[in-house]
Amino acid sequence: MPLNIPDQLPAIELLREENIFVIDKTKASHQDIRPLKIVILNLMPLKISTETDLLRLLSNTPLQVEIDFLKIKGHKHKNTSAEHMRAFYTTFDKIRKNKYDGMIITGAPVEQLPFEEVTYWDEMKEILDWSAHHVTSSLFICWGSQAALYHFYGIPKYSLDKKMFGVFKHRVSDNKIPIFRGFDDEYFVPHSRHTEIRKEDIDKIPELEIISTSEDSGVNMLMAKNGRQFFITGHSEYSRNTLSNEYFRDLKKKLPIEVPKNYFPNDDPAEKPNMKWRSAANLLFTNWLNYYVYQETPYNLDDIG
Repeated sequence: MPLNIPDQLPAIELLREENIFVIDKTKASHQDIRPLKIVILNLMPLKISTETDLLRLLSNTPLQVEIDFLKIKGHKHKNTSAEHMRAFYTTFDKIRKNKYDGMIITGAPVEQLPFEEVTYWDEMKEILDWSAHHVTSSLFICWGSQAALYHFYGIPKYSLDKKMFGVFKHRVSDNKIPIFRGFDDEYFVPHSRHTEIRKEDIDKIPELEIISTSEDSGVNMLMAKNGRQFFITGHSEYSRNTLSNEYFRDLKKKLPIEVPKNYFPNDDPAEKPNMKWRSAANLLFTNWLNYYVYQETPYNLDDIG
């Protein structure tokens, strides 16, 4: 799929090095087709890495996809330059009248705070409410899914005794659900979190359906509104070395951290990490774009909602 992304975005060259086909806005403007419009609220601290990881997974269908990156207004970004944020990100005030075929809200390094203590919680609630009426299908990841579940359905999160950290095996509840088209019965997902949601709370909400779980990491994926909302507790978008980078970062900071499970060969951090979630991650994003965005969204964006 030709990814239509802003000119000069650093991810362009990184993805081209991987032989992933991307086009910038200048070239895309000459193609006489209506691209899918996807907005990404990127709350992760390492913006460029997350941009690249997500765009890599949005590149596997023949559809053209136009990406807008959204940021929280007034929030200071310690790990990404102000120039990058000004050049490639917009604020909610500037897009609130727009409609989108799809939306992705990422995780954020605030999961150990109560939701109401997150400095941008009021804006987050406003964006979530907006997504319910301005987006055909939304994909919420890690803290993004916890925030959406709490806001829309009152599902709480719980602190874990230790960080859920590693690559864990999951089972699909029903491989006839289109989001799992082409999946094996079992697949792997990286996790890196200090909190969890629990099945007993979800079972009380008839609008929510648990569609993927793990014996080790618990609930992984939920679906609501016939696919208009997906909630994922793990990080299928992570690249090979993301958990490794987190592990060595925490070691350097002398934080309590264990070797990520099922990740390094023989649990040896000196070894190259095993990559065993890439195929499932690609299928997940391709199926979401195809079955829940492209096949469900109206041609006229104004009809969404």
